[in-house]
Amino acid sequence: MVGVALALRSTAGQDAPPAPRPAGPPARTGYLTAGQMPDVTRIVLPAPATGDPRFAADMAIFRATRSFEGSPRWAMAISDDNVSTNGIMAAFSCPLGLTQLGENAPRVRAVISRANVDTLRPALALKKLYQHKRPFQVEEGKVCLSDRGRAALETDPDYPSGHTTASWEAGLILAELAPDASSEILSRARAFGESRIVCGVHNASAVEAGRMTSTAVFAAQHSSAEFRADMDAAREELAALRAKAERPARCTDEAATLAMRVF
Repeated sequence: MVGVALALRSTAGQDAPPAPRPAGPPARTGYLTAGQMPDVTRIVLPAPATGDPRFAADMAIFRATRSFEGSPRWAMAISDDNVSTNGIMAAFSCPLGLTQLGENAPRVRAVISRANVDTLRPALALKKLYQHKRPFQVEEGKVCLSDRGRAALETDPDYPSGHTTASWEAGLILAELAPDASSEILSRARAFGESRIVCGVHNASAVEAGRMTSTAVFAAQHSSAEFRADMDAAREELAALRAKAERPARCTDEAATLAMRVF
């Protein structure tokens, strides 16, 4: 009996069901269902084929923009590599006349973050469809990222630029929230995408495709009552921030950098 008892103790718990794993964070959802998502394959031009004029133009721009290395515009491109929601929002501080824009604007942050869940899906679909190479994979050239950062992009197709898709969506949102500053906001949004060209990690055609992707998604998002309600709340929050803000001195230098033509 003692032996049986010991055996039972030694096998206790072996057949017990495993402890449940802690639940992970809920999946992020955007504003659009799959059925509401625009068919970007009918809107965005196909990626350039090797040897056609758009491809040749992309490579000519890549070669010409290697001359930005070490310039203030190159430094801006490095800064614009931060495609987190806070990183994107920070880029729009000067156009909005704010010292900062990020955690101090939770409603604005929330609508940009959720809206960009929508832009990610069609952007990834186009990348998978075209499998287009980045310019530094076609010709050797300096990029603004570290070797590790460059290596991380080797398996991520060029077309469209995800950084551009996300930043242009943010620009469209902010321009609607603060229409009096829309020219400055969209100019900065354009420059955020162009930073990927300056950096050497995307072709000019991929940046344009990113803008087209998010423009199509942004138009569709207005069909969502949740999106419109979140925009209304964000508009009030942003207006309150801007009412008590003073334009930072650093914005003069940023404006000078942005005045540089990329191509």
